[in-house]
Amino acid sequence: MIRCVIFDMDGVVVNTEPIGYKANKALYNDLGITVPDSVYATFVGNSDKNIVAKLKDLYDILLTHEQLLQKQYSYFYKLFDTSDEVKLLPNVKEFIQHLHANGFKLLLASSAPNRKIDKVFTRFGLHPYFDAKLSGEDFEFSKPNPAIFNAAVAKSGFTKEECVVIEDSTNGIKAAKAAGIYCIGYKSGLSIDQDTTEADITITSFKQLNSNKLQTLPITL
Repeated sequence: MIRCVIFDMDGVVVNTEPIGYKANKALYNDLGITVPDSVYATFVGNSDKNIVAKLKDLYDILLTHEQLLQKQYSYFYKLFDTSDEVKLLPNVKEFIQHLHANGFKLLLASSAPNRKIDKVFTRFGLHPYFDAKLSGEDFEFSKPNPAIFNAAVAKSGFTKEECVVIEDSTNGIKAAKAAGIYCIGYKSGLSIDQDTTEADITITSFKQLNSNKLQTLPITL
């Protein structure tokens, strides 16, 4: 029986991709580099520190890792704090409230830094519903490495068989499956296209799920 739902954040709970894309493109322009969308798509689901490491491997960037990371943050948070484009994904808050009211333990396992997680949860009033929030910045290896999901299961107090992950990114789904956890792929149609074929099932709306369907696996949509 499923007792815990582990959510990714970007692309599952909140849609920060439009401003993230704009912020990163402005950063790349400032750095004098061109990052094709095909390369950019491979970054989705990675932690910022791992994205920065990949950028430095791929391009001739004179800034140190920490300098580049802070520069990336400055571009992103300037937009985050001023833009009205940051929105929750359709029906996700209602789904979160429904699960919480029905006794599920909810955890977040996001590649986003703690600062970003706190900003999103504060803006949209999500703190009361989650028992724990894990950030990719606290792990050496990023998704598709399963470390963050293994830690989330340990934090939940349940077995892997009692947990389910909801992910939108190829890297995130690979991480969940590498951890041995049932994974629901989510395709909102609002994000850069990701391959969800490795997920156990794929949904396009949170209206397709409810507490009864999550109680037992496999889920029938």
